[in-house]
Amino acid sequence: MNKRTVFITGGASGIGFGIAEAMAKQGHHVIIADINEQAAQEAAAKLAQFDGSASAIAVDVCDAEQVAMLPEALGVLSVDVLINNAGIQHVAKLEDFPPQKWQQLINIMLVGPALLTQAFLPAMRAQNFGRIINVGSIHSVVASPYKSAYVAAKHGLLGFSKTVALETGDCDVTINTLCPAYVKTPLVEQQIAAQAKENNLTEEDVVNKIMLEPMPKKQFISVEELADTAAFLMSNSARNITGQTMILDGGWTAR
Repeated sequence: MNKRTVFITGGASGIGFGIAEAMAKQGHHVIIADINEQAAQEAAAKLAQFDGSASAIAVDVCDAEQVAMLPEALGVLSVDVLINNAGIQHVAKLEDFPPQKWQQLINIMLVGPALLTQAFLPAMRAQNFGRIINVGSIHSVVASPYKSAYVAAKHGLLGFSKTVALETGDCDVTINTLCPAYVKTPLVEQQIAAQAKENNLTEEDVVNKIMLEPMPKKQFISVEELADTAAFLMSNSARNITGQTMILDGGWTAR
């Protein structure tokens, strides 16, 4: 595979950093983008040991002006692959869901990917190559209680991806959405505690009865699986895979 410049939002931790590490090992240049500049710098420094290279940039994906300035801020670097990964979670009944928090989740996980795609798409068109990979969720295709904002945002990503796929049919640009079941990250660890409280269960019961129960495979999805799927989507062999929902769910949606 050609060496690419890969821009990953929320890249300082969790799934984002896991994918970043895999990309650096494959020799790509990884740009760690995060709202926390220090965390982004520290994450980029950790990748220095691998075959690729890394840099860091601070960005609030909800700030349209900041995002629009990214191509200029990156200077000579032209983004070949955009991985829209930044995300947060809040677990609550709709009646108890703070309106500002509901809006924040939509802004980060739906509006943000649209703004970033808008910023980097012109250069992708100009070079006739681009890969846009959204990190969705099993909750892009099914729902769970107490996650109305998250589920709405992740479902929205699929419609967004399909629309952009139609708009980029005239060039070698693709856009797809990775939809994993639960990945063991700090975000999911926090969810376990929140779900235990909402459902009046132990944390062990949350893992077994809520998270893994719908999955015939009964196991968390690994970051390596996501990274390898992303690597395939970056390849020339995937040039006609676009607007698709790549579900890694251990059989969850086969029922």
